[in-house]
Amino acid sequence: MTNAHDVLLDASPWVKRFALSIPKEGSVLDLACGGGRNAALLASLGYSVLAVDQDINAIQQWSDSLIHPRQENLEGETWPLQGLQFAGIVVTNYLYRPFLEQLPKMLVDGGVLIYETFAEGNAEFGKPSNPNFLLKPAELLGLAASSGLKVIAYEDIYLDQPKPAMVQRICAVKGHLKGHLKGRIPLQFHG
Repeated sequence: MTNAHDVLLDASPWVKRFALSIPKEGSVLDLACGGGRNAALLASLGYSVLAVDQDINAIQQWSDSLIHPRQENLEGETWPLQGLQFAGIVVTNYLYRPFLEQLPKMLVDGGVLIYETFAEGNAEFGKPSNPNFLLKPAELLGLAASSGLKVIAYEDIYLDQPKPAMVQRICAVKGHLKGHLKGRIPLQFHG
């Protein structure tokens, strides 16, 4: 069994940086949650988290009053989370384009999308190397623009930690920037 402290330390620095931007009202979706590192972080901050993955064995140990594991095939014929609404959606190290445009639709007004995954050029450093799992240049910016999301921060960069990788990541809000975001997070673009 993994130590909760270790899981919190292992949470994505990008998610750590922007997690408190998510409104406290409503729940947060941790999509393709894996071992639950980001779900555990969000729960530690007081958020109710729906932790979804095709294999929830690793996340079941974190199931408590704030983390709700749900097993779903995220790459099937139909979108399994149709009709659900969230104050925040967190996705790290996962990309499945057929349902990518569903994510902004699932945010409530003022809801925050925090997305981080591998980008083109990552094949130079190892896996994933399949173009189906690598974001194209400015792809997350395009998703935000086509969905009416306001970009808080965006990066398309090389990272050397925890291992060399090309990564694209965004934090964006649906609707108008609410008071809790204004002045708190400087707008940043890198890439």
